Amino acid sequence: MGRILQFSDVHFGREHAHACAAALDYAHATPSDLILITGDVTQKGLPNEFAAAGDWIRRMPEPTFVIVGNHDVPYFSLPARLFAPWRAFEKAIGHPAHDHQFLSETVMVRGVVTARGWQARLNWSKGVIDLDQTRKAAAALRQAPAGALRVLACHHPLVEMIGTPMTGDVIRGEAAAVIFAEAGVDLIATGHVHVPFALPIRLGDHCSYAVGCGTLSHRERGAPPSFNCIEWDAGEIVVTAIAWNGHAFEPAQTWRLPRRQDTRRRETAPDPEEPGVLEQTVRKA
Repeated sequence: MGRILQFSDVHFGREHAHACAAALDYAHATPSDLILITGDVTQKGLPNEFAAAGDWIRRMPEPTFVIVGNHDVPYFSLPARLFAPWRAFEKAIGHPAHDHQFLSETVMVRGVVTARGWQARLNWSKGVIDLDQTRKAAAALRQAPAGALRVLACHHPLVEMIGTPMTGDVIRGEAAAVIFAEAGVDLIATGHVHVPFALPIRLGDHCSYAVGCGTLSHRERGAPPSFNCIEWDAGEIVVTAIAWNGHAFEPAQTWRLPRRQDTRRRETAPDPEEPGVLEQTVRKA
């Protein structure tokens, strides 16, 4: 029924050049509904890194959907971090940082920013999610066509996954995960931890799945460079980590996830306060 190729944490400036080139070839040889890139396209937010990332993304088959990560801020510019953290990303990559959305008959993706230019804690690489933005994204995802895969895309895993080499430590992450699960979201697709995973998030009376993506950089953290192939039909979602063996990409690990069956019909009518959401995003797709 559908396929998404998910890439994340390419970290141009520390990218694995051979893997990045092979990933482009793979994407062009494998038809998909969407190329999804879940943040950290640069290493330090430098102009040359953004230029390289933008070129690589524009060489991907359309459509593409890119969200920001914590490395996509101007690393050495405190004024930019404070007042315009995503300006360089939006200019170079051509995707909005906020309220980004893709919609087709088979899949709907909504992006929410979990990275920050600065925070009132020592480690600015960790995640924060705004619950007003969460509710806005959840309301939009409720309007997805009946049977379409509903995907929330953000950079940091909202709930900590056991066995990953680093944490997202997302402020309000668990509360946001509950809101998305109640909205009928099938997948919460993320990056940041540099290793692939696909695990259920059972919070309250609903279950969604957390899907994490590996890296295409030299910052592997114990796992080879990889990306995800996400395929689905009416009954099942199959997530396959496609890993670099030193010469080519090959399937490495597969997760089979029973698809939730409570979103086969539209749950609610479109929000009358946002009458243009569906029409606008269909044109973008």
